[in-house]
Amino acid sequence: MPAATIAAFFRKQWQIAFLVMMSTMLVDLDHLLAEPVFDPDRCSIGYHPLHEPAVFPVYILLTLHPKTRYLGIGLLIHMLLDSVDCQITSGVWIN
Repeated sequence: MPAATIAAFFRKQWQIAFLVMMSTMLVDLDHLLAEPVFDPDRCSIGYHPLHEPAVFPVYILLTLHPKTRYLGIGLLIHMLLDSVDCQITSGVWIN
């Protein structure tokens, strides 16, 4: 998804956009706070601190400033994909 977004909207600066958007996968480090760390049936949205719907407005605000735009878009894509994963694996959009 990040690559498709970059190809569609950010071709001129694709290298930095790709690097920043892929680095948003580090948001999954909050999974290390869970017990157990990995649960294939757990929906991460609403469970892990950086996957809480309460922080989504912060991710949206990041998209508004040019210096943090790639970070915000990457985080929103990440949350969208995690939500889709929740729907597919457990039939819910949020934990």
